[in-house]
Amino acid sequence: MLKLIKRFDNLNMLPLLQDFPAQCKDSYLLGEEIKIPPTYHLFKYVVFCGMGGSAIGGDIIRAAYLYRIKFPIFVIKNYSLPNFVDEETLFFVCSYSGNTEETISAYQEAKKRRAKIIVISSGGILRELAEKDASPFVKIPPGYPPRQALAYFVFTPLKILEKINILPNLEPEWQETISLLEKLRDKNFSPEVKKGNFAWELAQLLKNKFPVIYGQIDYLEAVCARWRAQLAENSKVLSSIHFFPEMNHNEIVGWRFPEAVLKKFFIIFLRDNQEQERIERRIEVTKEIFSRDGFKFKEVRAEGNFLLARIFSLIYLGDYVSYYLALLNRVDPTPVEPIVYLKNKLSDNKV
Repeated sequence: MLKLIKRFDNLNMLPLLQDFPAQCKDSYLLGEEIKIPPTYHLFKYVVFCGMGGSAIGGDIIRAAYLYRIKFPIFVIKNYSLPNFVDEETLFFVCSYSGNTEETISAYQEAKKRRAKIIVISSGGILRELAEKDASPFVKIPPGYPPRQALAYFVFTPLKILEKINILPNLEPEWQETISLLEKLRDKNFSPEVKKGNFAWELAQLLKNKFPVIYGQIDYLEAVCARWRAQLAENSKVLSSIHFFPEMNHNEIVGWRFPEAVLKKFFIIFLRDNQEQERIERRIEVTKEIFSRDGFKFKEVRAEGNFLLARIFSLIYLGDYVSYYLALLNRVDPTPVEPIVYLKNKLSDNKV
């Protein structure tokens, strides 16, 4: 493993993975520093706007708190906004670079509608717009691949929501999450762990396979999306995701053709340790069906007490799995050449 790291991790993704628990701490504390106008305490909706690694934070917050809050949370990943966004909307604009064109367009439309805007970015055009419009701006550290700045798009807005008394004291959840991630890193995921490195073992199972990732709707929907994105960007691998109970009403029937292709599929069940009873039963029966039909799968269970910690235990595993799978695929996990090419073509107006 260490030889593969030395040969293929040319842009040093590994230190970013190792430092992720510290990033979670820094991002939470960063949210304490921002000053929020008194009018921002009054709203009906919370909207997160962003793309890619800058948007997944909103998905995670929605998953972790959907059943604990009394206002709707929406995540917008587009140029335009739904009609309900107005002056009663708390609007988080999330772009690591600050130059994401879809997010800039959404910011400008939200400004016209007098939404209560908070910008989270390392700089760019969005910083200029926020300063011009006197919108609260949270500057996050530059120099990360956007997907590895995840904590700043989760814990920073969570701290802001806590500050305006929308969420209760989150410190116990935050502390458990950090402690759990440190433990998982040191005992289960890091390259120094020679025996029982579950992330490395799972990456080996996925080598030359098409991963299919299943999890429970709402709670693990964002986790599955994060796994799919990290496998794509880090490992350069396509994968598929779906959710219980919905997949039991359609996709479960599709595991017949094309037979030659399906032989290359490998199923990962992402499990929560506090699943609803009927969801748990559905997953167990689904496993029986897959076993009967000869499909290979692996089950991964979340750790932790608070839902936030359980979500991040699975996310952190997926990040390491995608990193190790990149090494097994003999590629550097950091570069995302097609994305760079696409952005360059768009900036040249040649698409």
